Amino acid sequence: MRSTYKMSEEKTQPNSFHSESATDASGFKNAAASQSRIEKHSDVESIQNAPYQDAEGPGLVRQLKNRHIAMISIGGVIGTGLFLGTGGSLQVGGPIGLLLGYTVVGSVCWSVMVSLGEMVAYLPIPGGHIKLAERFVDRALSFTMGWNYWYNWTVILPAELSAAALLINYWDRDTSLNPAWISICLVVVIIINMCGAGVYGEAEFIFASIKVITITGLIILGIVLDLGGGPNHDRIGFRYWKEPFNQYNGISGAKGRFLGWWAVMTQAAFSFIGTEIVAIAAGEAKNPRRNIPKAIKRVYIRILLFYIGGTIVIGLLVPQDSPGLGLGTDAASSPFVIAIQNAGISGLPSVINAALLTSAWSAASSDLYTSSRALYGLALAGNAPKIFAKTLKNGLPVVSLIFCACFSLLAFMGVNSGSGKVFSWFQSMTAVAGLMTWFGISVTYLRFYAGLKAQGIDRTALPFASKLQPYVAWYSMIACFVMCFFSGWSVFLEGKWATDTFITNYLPLMLFPILYVGAKLYYKDPVKPASSMDFISDIKEIEATQWPDETPKNKLEAFWAWLM
Repeated sequence: MRSTYKMSEEKTQPNSFHSESATDASGFKNAAASQSRIEKHSDVESIQNAPYQDAEGPGLVRQLKNRHIAMISIGGVIGTGLFLGTGGSLQVGGPIGLLLGYTVVGSVCWSVMVSLGEMVAYLPIPGGHIKLAERFVDRALSFTMGWNYWYNWTVILPAELSAAALLINYWDRDTSLNPAWISICLVVVIIINMCGAGVYGEAEFIFASIKVITITGLIILGIVLDLGGGPNHDRIGFRYWKEPFNQYNGISGAKGRFLGWWAVMTQAAFSFIGTEIVAIAAGEAKNPRRNIPKAIKRVYIRILLFYIGGTIVIGLLVPQDSPGLGLGTDAASSPFVIAIQNAGISGLPSVINAALLTSAWSAASSDLYTSSRALYGLALAGNAPKIFAKTLKNGLPVVSLIFCACFSLLAFMGVNSGSGKVFSWFQSMTAVAGLMTWFGISVTYLRFYAGLKAQGIDRTALPFASKLQPYVAWYSMIACFVMCFFSGWSVFLEGKWATDTFITNYLPLMLFPILYVGAKLYYKDPVKPASSMDFISDIKEIEATQWPDETPKNKLEAFWAWLM
């Protein structure tokens, strides 16, 4: 076993953070230097697919291509939260409350992603932000973030499988067949992941493409319907914006409007969780220092186009008091479908339900992938048994994958009537856990930023750097904590106490500091001083996987390169 996470004797100078093949300050952006490194090897493809040496076995293998990373980053921000969750948000916040809520949370999501992107583009190592927390903060935060993240994606996996069965019930009302539907979905998800990161990337590329086409088509259709292009030729305009805010729980005045908006905030946060999966995938990405920044830079476009654009269209087309909003789990409760039905169009609900099914299927596959890589990262950091770091020759963390897949069997709890409520609890718990992950990423970045500054390292030489740092990292850290702290505020309204809501919202929040303090007392590992942070280890291995992109041969290839 060889560890690449400790500085060797030849890498003790904190400011000499380039490898021997790239000693100038602009080494990360110098294509010629990248090319010279590649020319030292006889086979570029062998470098491209070389396993990342770390723990038990050969380690992870970089199999995810540029288009895979691009679509994984897109898939993280499109899901049932956008297709269905926006209905409940419109109901509690009104069209302006819906738009403002998703805009604010979208800005937090973007802030987290640029912070994460700067670190991961420089150090695309297995374990992602879990290993980075150990490297730039302390082992206790790595332990806490790792188990919090693993729990987040492990628990949501059975919920997604159960949701897939419920979506099939839109066509087949015989719920006695739900165990069969869950079994079919589960087998496909496990097979996709057992075939390795390359097959997972291809599957996610297809699933994400379907989601992108679906939401783009719905937004275009929504604009047409709003302008009177539907069968009923009703020009809606801003008709439903006469009362743009909802008075939450009947509370009058500014207080009721504020609470309605804040209720949207907490729901919108649940929809955005998952964009950080790019960090976990970075350890298996080809040419990561070029591909990861490309994916990160375009996150804001996806947030603006899909979420902000989608919420604007929904607010224009659907009244906030429409019956059915936020009441179901299939296409019938989607605000897009309600708008289509109001316009007199038939047939589309089944198409949208099929898209929702692929979304749930895609989410389940990503859940298993992410939870297994999170457990692998925990094992690398010494925070889980080393057996979970064992990989096959193709780079598959087989033990971690099998262990995480066992938890998917909890989905069969959802086959009986009423047990779906249990999974709604799981979803609330994982959403808060996801926000705490964002909080931990922001803390890690602030330490990373302090280390660069203390060691005199020029951030402009990094593969990706945001000009708004460290301000956006401070913003996301504070915002995530505030949203978590007030996530279950509705139970404190008079007559609204619900023990299950209180526990599912605040248990993950309480567990985070408990895990951190416990790990701190156990490991007795001090916070890394900024002046002695390790910016050197793993650089040679990472730079060996870097090479310039191929020059497009025609306009079609140039467009594809720009898009992906």
